[in-house]
Amino acid sequence: MIQLEFLREILEQQKIAIGAKDVGMKREQLQSLPDTRSHALIVSGIRRCGKSTLLFQLLRERYPQAVYLNFDDPRLYDFGIEDFVKLDELVKESGSTVLMFDEIQLIKGWERYVRQKLDENFQVFVTGSNASLLSRELGSSLTGRHINKELFPFSYNEYCRFHDLTPCAETTLSYLKEGGFPEYQKQKSDEILTSLLDDILIRDIAVRYNIRDVRTLQRLTLFLLSNIGNRVTGNKLKTTFGISSATTILEYFSHLEQSYLLAFIPMFDYSLKKQNISPRKVYAIDTGLVEITTPRFTKDAGHKLENLVFLALRRLSKEVYYFSGSGECDFLLMDRGVISRAVQVCLELNSDNLQRETSGLFEAMKAFQLPEGIIVTLSQNDHFSKDGMTVKVVPFHEFVAG
Repeated sequence: MIQLEFLREILEQQKIAIGAKDVGMKREQLQSLPDTRSHALIVSGIRRCGKSTLLFQLLRERYPQAVYLNFDDPRLYDFGIEDFVKLDELVKESGSTVLMFDEIQLIKGWERYVRQKLDENFQVFVTGSNASLLSRELGSSLTGRHINKELFPFSYNEYCRFHDLTPCAETTLSYLKEGGFPEYQKQKSDEILTSLLDDILIRDIAVRYNIRDVRTLQRLTLFLLSNIGNRVTGNKLKTTFGISSATTILEYFSHLEQSYLLAFIPMFDYSLKKQNISPRKVYAIDTGLVEITTPRFTKDAGHKLENLVFLALRRLSKEVYYFSGSGECDFLLMDRGVISRAVQVCLELNSDNLQRETSGLFEAMKAFQLPEGIIVTLSQNDHFSKDGMTVKVVPFHEFVAG
């Protein structure tokens, strides 16, 4: 419960703070955000990827009179569902019909208030850092009344634009090392990323899901970050971490994925049962996080490049798989229920790995009747043909250019 005057003061102070902020470089997603009153626009993504800044940019560019409230403000820790009545009074006083709410999923029952405002013809923008909480609540009260957009840390193209760099192999390597968290790009302090990781593990996962063994959660997370691109299973990891049940490991996987920190992609199979029991490959939301949390001797540029390609594909679709037959193909992309792309990743093609990398890709292309496949490298261009199929070899910076 919170006092009306205190809430008014917070709204005013947050508005003043926004006015003084440098809202930075325009994000790629800004132009694609729809202008609609019939649906709430939900922007979700990992902590500190720029969701608030995106709202600030939207406010400055389109809706200068919008009412903005960040629920992750410590002064709002006592805000409860009953306080939405007081917020409503202040919204009416403002005369605005556009509402922007940051991290609103922290307030139980928020979705009912948003539904009410939609019914009153308000335009509503919402951000949140937890996909699970958002999806569950949206499914109950906002079915058919919301549009989801995901925001990631800076893409490679945004990274180059932010630093005024020319896309090339050298800038790919720097992006691979630094990642794309906006705040880190400004200050280049490792503490920003270590603090972010702690916030996610403690506040977004341990506290929210009542996990007492925080130390094991931390150890598991660091293990997974140091094994990006590798296959993992609950059964194997339960022994490694001394956990009695693989179910507990899988629950940790789910929490890590719902907080956007890690992604676990399945092997593609037309049998959902086989797909569900197969090992999953793990990838991180940001390679800068991998760089500062993993031991020096485990730093693998090849797997980090693979992680960058995963993130580029994940921006296009939530349905990303890997292929495993007699060979392996790193990524399959599904579009409208059909496998549309096969992508292999190799830091550098040479005589030792050429056969392995091309054979797995050609096998996947044949399995899904794809006339063209891609091998993404650091700096090489080439092409290969076999049985009417063509493989193009392109550098990462060309792969993400379009």
